[in-house]
Amino acid sequence: MTASHEVRGAKLELQSEFASVTVEVDRRGNGPRLRIENQQNRRVVYLDPLELASLTWLTHEHLGPFLDPSQTGWRSDDGGT
Repeated sequence: MTASHEVRGAKLELQSEFASVTVEVDRRGNGPRLRIENQQNRRVVYLDPLELASLTWLTHEHLGPFLDPSQTGWRSDDGGT
């Protein structure tokens, strides 16, 4: 048996001195997923429950490369990719 809880239509805004994102549940795909929008460049990513669960398996050491500006999309121009 599976239990789920959702606040419909809720958009969560998270901010720090380094980033600002909005997070909300999106149900327009094949199943529920999390929609995350970067408020600085308006890029959006959708993560399904498996992708979200996989984040919990990572340590901060494994997440480190994602925070390296030379490896990720922190540039103002992403070169069309």
